[in-house]
Amino acid sequence: MLRFLTAGESHGPGLVTIVEGMPAGIPLSAEFINIKLRKRQGGYGRGERMSIEKDEVEILSGVRGGFTLGSPIALKIANRDWPNWQEIMSPEPGAKDERCLTRPRPGHADLAGGIKYAQGDLRNILERASARETAARVVAGAVASAFLGCLGVETAFHVVRIGRATVKREVSFDEALKATASPVYCADEEATRDMMIAIDEAREKGDTLGGVFEVLVRGLPPGLGSHVHWDRRLDGLLAQAVMSIPGIKGVEIGEGFTLAGKLGSEAHDEIGYAPGRGFFHYSNRAGGLEGGITNGEILVIRAAMKPIPTLRKPLRSVDWKTKEEVIAAVERSDVCAVPAAAVVGEAMVAWVLAGAFIEKFGGDHLEEVRQRVKDYWDYVRSL
Repeated sequence: MLRFLTAGESHGPGLVTIVEGMPAGIPLSAEFINIKLRKRQGGYGRGERMSIEKDEVEILSGVRGGFTLGSPIALKIANRDWPNWQEIMSPEPGAKDERCLTRPRPGHADLAGGIKYAQGDLRNILERASARETAARVVAGAVASAFLGCLGVETAFHVVRIGRATVKREVSFDEALKATASPVYCADEEATRDMMIAIDEAREKGDTLGGVFEVLVRGLPPGLGSHVHWDRRLDGLLAQAVMSIPGIKGVEIGEGFTLAGKLGSEAHDEIGYAPGRGFFHYSNRAGGLEGGITNGEILVIRAAMKPIPTLRKPLRSVDWKTKEEVIAAVERSDVCAVPAAAVVGEAMVAWVLAGAFIEKFGGDHLEEVRQRVKDYWDYVRSL
């Protein structure tokens, strides 16, 4: 019912996002989207590409006078680096074969994609597999966030780990909302300093770092998602969406992997009830989801990002054509992109949740959806 498509290569003319299924009447502006894009480009540890690009969206269709129309929304981000690549990345016959990639990078899609798509130049894989594509996802997520905001739903994110530097305390939702004031989008000052030191040390060694980020969502009603089919469970949908972000190798909801080491009496959230509030939980180890359905508590999702596979001191590889042992190719890259990945994570979570609202409440105009959500909240609180 709600979907988006992205198109574009890392060094092509630009990135395009098409959003289909959003109701009419949602307030939406280019500046609202651009704020999200600027956050994605930020974060300590980013590389040279971020000094070239200044991502700004152009709304091509589906919005008039600052409100969505209910028709497909087409959005474009131009690549400023395109003039330097237009002869190499030209779609026309005779494109120059300069910057040909034949030394696949361990940990990247280069080799597997080259085998799958039978490419002579692995750049044909690199260009689409690049995390540059995530800018187009942030655009789709921004549209979803605009919709969720109209329904009283807030999203936040923060970085909890970079390399071995870790936040050692629980971070509240309100603290997470302010995390982008930190150079690494971390809500803890001491951990921020440790993370920046770790990034500097990795940069000096020609190495890279991964980490963990957390996405929080407040204001969700109980009842989004379903337990009745595997592909309607909201935890599964959220995990797939976040796992699809380049570099993400693990996703957990609530206390996730920690729960595996606890007794049942320590792992589950006891239930309470208060007139006017309805049912609630005394804790939130489940992270706001039980049985694939939201339970009314804050949604908590964490994702683990591996270190970026492009290294300034590259690992061993094998040449795609000659089959000789070589060192892997070096492309312009970041030292650490965990803060940027957190922005993308928030976008993907917002997108899945927007779809869950549309599935449960329907409606062609925002006011229809909003009224149905209000009526449902009244029902939940009256139980």
